[in-house]
Amino acid sequence: MDEARRAKLTDWLRGATGAADVKLGAMALLSGGAIQQNWAVDVTLAGRDEAWVLRTDNAATLAVSLPRTAEFALLKAAFAAGVTVPAPLYLCEDTGVLGAPFFIMRRVQGIAAGHRVVKSETLCGGRDAAVAGLGRELARIHRITPPRADLAFLGTPPDDACLAFVAEQRHALNRQVLPRPVLEWGLRHLERTAPPPLPPVLNHNDFRTGNLMLAEAGVTAVLDWEFAAWGDPHADLGWFCAKCWRFGSAYEAGGIGARDAFYAGYAAEAGRAVDAARVIWWELAAHIRWAVIAIDQAERHLSGKETSLELALTGHIVPELEWEILNMTGVPHAA
Repeated sequence: MDEARRAKLTDWLRGATGAADVKLGAMALLSGGAIQQNWAVDVTLAGRDEAWVLRTDNAATLAVSLPRTAEFALLKAAFAAGVTVPAPLYLCEDTGVLGAPFFIMRRVQGIAAGHRVVKSETLCGGRDAAVAGLGRELARIHRITPPRADLAFLGTPPDDACLAFVAEQRHALNRQVLPRPVLEWGLRHLERTAPPPLPPVLNHNDFRTGNLMLAEAGVTAVLDWEFAAWGDPHADLGWFCAKCWRFGSAYEAGGIGARDAFYAGYAAEAGRAVDAARVIWWELAAHIRWAVIAIDQAERHLSGKETSLELALTGHIVPELEWEILNMTGVPHAA
């Protein structure tokens, strides 16, 4: 970050914190964040050292991604509900400071990188303890239900989250340049097998390995709330268990531990059993949704709005996702 923006940020922090003596120290762009930027920020306030993360937009964002103002409100709601999230501190909607809205949250310690998390036998006390803990976190998120005035930006919950998902993804496919027959096939299968609707809850909508920070002592943060929406609680369960988020691991719950342990942790906190068949429906939905997102991310690169090797390579995972969709829908195909 250049000196001009650092100076503007320092001035803004004086007003936001009410501290006249603000010294901005080291700032480092954190890894990950294909859609948003996350900066580790060291600050001294009136002689007190603080470790923060500043979260703001990348040059190009996905249309389905919530703005930083909404994500900050979601963090506050989750924090109040007892979900393990970084404490939300300050929100800036003035684009004159850094060029885009941003918010600041406390920095927490732990490991989020999926390729590291799935290889560990000791995080959170072991694999089954880890996924049980994550199940409990997810159940706490699902205790947040509409209507909520502070989350009014999420709109009215769908009458039927399953059929609403099919309609949304079909609309997303219709605007693509190339036809995607396997994704269309998967959507038709979902449409024909959709379970009846359930009362809506807050879905994190990206609750997966890579967005969850773990340490030896336990879960330290649920991150990246930009896709949150009202919906079926099993959507989050299916997203976490989907094969595409296991990072090559054989463990079904996020590549971290056993599915049964994840379900047990969730059920113990939620006070209700998990509908396993419904989770499988949402696992298929997860592969379709991630394929559509991957297509959109590649288009960000191809359009020239944000040239990025990471975005370009994301588009190449679509065939693998299509293969899994064929597997899940029982379509015979060559090995």
